Amino acid sequence: MKIKIINPNTTWSMTEKIGLCARRVAAAGTEVIAVSPDMGPASIESHYDEALSVPGILDEVRKGEAAGVDAYVIACFGDPGLYAAREAARGPVIGIAEAAMHAASLVGGSFSVVTTLARTSGIAWHLAERYGMQRFCRKVRACELNVLDLERPGSDAYRTILAECRQAMEQDRIDSIVLGCAGMSDLCQAIAEELGIAVVDGVAVALKLAESLVQLGLKTGKRGDLAFPLAKPYTGSLEKFAWDPR
Repeated sequence: MKIKIINPNTTWSMTEKIGLCARRVAAAGTEVIAVSPDMGPASIESHYDEALSVPGILDEVRKGEAAGVDAYVIACFGDPGLYAAREAARGPVIGIAEAAMHAASLVGGSFSVVTTLARTSGIAWHLAERYGMQRFCRKVRACELNVLDLERPGSDAYRTILAECRQAMEQDRIDSIVLGCAGMSDLCQAIAEELGIAVVDGVAVALKLAESLVQLGLKTGKRGDLAFPLAKPYTGSLEKFAWDPR
């Protein structure tokens, strides 16, 4: 099967890292295609960034449908464009925040999210509410790291994230920690081994969930609000996004 992982930002080093982490857990025979859109922000750290990342995400889904992709993962913890992507795709589309929160709820009664900037904490809380995860989520903790600090050689990112995870474990009465950024995916195992607690990386979980849905023959339902978009004209720079039912 083919699973396309879309990193909605345009920082290719992060995309390569995300792809590597996904391939480590992929089953034999699963082709993992990790991409960044041709357009969009270098990192996603606000509602504004999320909104401007969505056209690039949908363009990658459009390309994937033409290439026979079986399922998609949106590798940003805000799950930007998730429902729009589900409308455009035949196969499953999994957001890493949705996948990670549900996985954490299955391995314990409570979790805390450790994310990058405090300004994005509200986005995580809104998603917890949308996904019915509020009763499991004890706290959303911010490290006050910019997303691109995770890609900067020699940065203090790992130690900063580890320290916040340690505080979550000691103070929040939790069973697991959810890493609140796709750029943290390569740190998951090291943090889990250091702290002795379940640490959930949404990239890995979303990849395995997408594989399972494809194996079960489950596709995105097209009878309700995730039906394909209606055909209509789009103008200006969005002209190519007009839905072609062919």
